[in-house]
Amino acid sequence: MNIELVTIGDELLLGFTLDSNGAHLARELAAIGVAVVRRTSVGDEAEAITAAVREALERTGAVITTGGLGPTSDDLTKPSIAAAFGRGMRLDTDILEALRARWIARGWGKTLPKANEQQALVPEGATILTNRHGSAPGIWLEDERSRWVAMLPGVPREMRGMFAEEVLPKVRERLGSGPTSVVVSRTVRTTGIAESLLADTLKPIESHLAGLSLAFLPGWAGVDLRLTSRGRGTTDATAILDAAAAALTETIGPFAYGSGNDDLAAVVLAQLSTNGMTLVVAESCTGGMLGARVTAIPGSSHFFLGGVIAYANEVKTTHLGVGDDTLIKFGAVSEEAAREMAIGVRARYRADVAVAITGVAGPDGGTPEKPVGTVCFALDVRGAVKTARRQMIGDREEVRQRSAQWALDLVRRRLRGDS
Repeated sequence: MNIELVTIGDELLLGFTLDSNGAHLARELAAIGVAVVRRTSVGDEAEAITAAVREALERTGAVITTGGLGPTSDDLTKPSIAAAFGRGMRLDTDILEALRARWIARGWGKTLPKANEQQALVPEGATILTNRHGSAPGIWLEDERSRWVAMLPGVPREMRGMFAEEVLPKVRERLGSGPTSVVVSRTVRTTGIAESLLADTLKPIESHLAGLSLAFLPGWAGVDLRLTSRGRGTTDATAILDAAAAALTETIGPFAYGSGNDDLAAVVLAQLSTNGMTLVVAESCTGGMLGARVTAIPGSSHFFLGGVIAYANEVKTTHLGVGDDTLIKFGAVSEEAAREMAIGVRARYRADVAVAITGVAGPDGGTPEKPVGTVCFALDVRGAVKTARRQMIGDREEVRQRSAQWALDLVRRRLRGDS
């Protein structure tokens, strides 16, 4: 089965909203052997929506749309697609009553706004897709040639829930129970190694990846390696991908820290748990970003005690014990200052592990000796202290993100026993 996606909304064309819905649908459909052969984005214009859907129906006969099902004047998806099918619109009293009950239950008053009533207008002959995650019902519209359109809301949380509960079962039913080839991927996450060096490291085993495609996906967190299997059944694809991912991980060694969507902060917290250790942080240029990464992980309070955001030199001296002589001789951005920050914060909170970051995030403040992107780190593990200096690339946000990631990797590598 081939499907086309049409995502609707001016915000997509203007660049204010990224099309995460299209990406999610493409992944989910590929996993059951359905190919998304085209993705189209159109604005909130009736003629554009009608034309995009009509053309997609002529090509594939199967279309999923997202967006434009709300109660405002720019929500034109239903009447526009009804026009593509040559259908009129009707008022669904069941939907209207459900909307009214939802409005009252939420304490917004006893009178449903007139604007909400348009959500109860549906194309003639449509099947209603229940929305258990919001107010806008979805629509399944089909013609005598078995061509169909599934209309889903644009809010990602609502769209994902409705797709899984309402649309995916219908698509599976049309696929039947015969053998299905699927498109499945595995991701191995790496950090601390350049993309080019990673490619050289993996060169010897690329010919042994059993016909899988291998993509290198660099970002501030590191380089993700995505293995993809096409044209195999689910069982075969899973077995081949698992074996290939294991081979990649073994070859990469300590630079591989996880798979899928693993967060390095979660990996570090698991190591702290295994070792019965606690962590504190001292941050300057990252301004709390490292602490935020750690506390975003559920259960982090068992192992993360807190930290100090020492942006000004006065805070470094009064709260972390960094010496004035150190700041005068070496500067706030130095391995010596980072060392004293780590020692000071670990002593202050009586933790097992402390990591400190100080640097020049930019866009200003760099010097020939310490250009923008210069970041110094220190790691104190029960009194054993190591320091490092790195030159980070990117704009201010990237330098800060890369620095937080690199600090987490220092902890991970140290707790692994790596140098």
